[in-house]
Amino acid sequence: MNLSRRGILSAALSGAALAISGQARAQSFAFKPNQRYPDPAVEILDPSFAKYRLYSSTIEQVASGMRWAEGPAYFPDEGYLLLSDIPNNRIMKLSEKDGSFTVFRSPANYANGNTRDRQGRLVSCEHSVTRRITRTEKNGTVTVLADGFEGKRLNAPNDVVVKSDDTIWFTDPLFGINGNWEGFKAKSEQANTNVFRIGTDGKLTAVITDLVNPNGLAFSPDEKKLYVVEWKGTPNRSIWSYDVNADGTVGNKVKLIDAADQGSLDGFRVDRDGNLWCGWGSNGALASEPVDVNGRKVFPLKARSEDLDGVMVFNPQGKPIGFIRLPERCANLTFGGPKNNRLYMAASHSLYALYVETEGAV
Repeated sequence: MNLSRRGILSAALSGAALAISGQARAQSFAFKPNQRYPDPAVEILDPSFAKYRLYSSTIEQVASGMRWAEGPAYFPDEGYLLLSDIPNNRIMKLSEKDGSFTVFRSPANYANGNTRDRQGRLVSCEHSVTRRITRTEKNGTVTVLADGFEGKRLNAPNDVVVKSDDTIWFTDPLFGINGNWEGFKAKSEQANTNVFRIGTDGKLTAVITDLVNPNGLAFSPDEKKLYVVEWKGTPNRSIWSYDVNADGTVGNKVKLIDAADQGSLDGFRVDRDGNLWCGWGSNGALASEPVDVNGRKVFPLKARSEDLDGVMVFNPQGKPIGFIRLPERCANLTFGGPKNNRLYMAASHSLYALYVETEGAV
């Protein structure tokens, strides 16, 4: 044990960096950034990705101590990032000004996806209990934007995005009511797991009704395309592309990405060039045959989590061009920082960040 003054101070600073309001309510994990440039964890799968990798930028762990990190959203005017810690029923806040990591809202109705609207307000998917879409006004009051469709409660709003015309689009799968981990188990009242659109008049419309548990969603930079993750039913997790019509409807459904290598698509964002930066990890699929582990027959995963955890980057045609390797499964991400070129990655227990040579599409 290092009992020198320097060693004690170093340990104290490390603990403080990982603590959340004095108490981490889940396991915190130490992370050692790579010492060398370029960071070998940023992998170029196609030469076209090389221009997005900053030679002298490495992955940083900026917070830890969550149970399931999700839904990051960046607020440039205030210089902070919000993200959900779903099982702990809270929204966390990372300040870029002083590096503090504190509780922003608790309880948070098991909030999952979050985003910033065009007026700089927080829009959240309350995943369980209330099962609604809310907006937090600048004075802190909460406005309910949607909590039911055709007289029945929503399922479990998951992810949300705001279009430049101020319409709000969100997915409504079953995850938040399937069990008691991310909320409370409840019966679905909806016939389908839809993608919804909230018009500027407040009207709620089901724009996509044939996806099995839609998850992450995002628009192309010109907003002529809507991309939606389908969690189940294709049979692999997939991203579907839709043409967006002027009247708010969508059409011309095309499969853009198929996670056929046991990868698990979840949340994602699009950059200024139309590339899709996707949370990635194991989908939990088991091998067909067991293996012997210390005399026991154990069914392993088809693919190792260590080989899949991170962020997979696809070009607008759906070709994988880059991979950012992380020590934890990445569920969602967003672009932030003063120049909108810092990729924040919500990955299981921790939040990671990487500066890249692109910006998020706005």
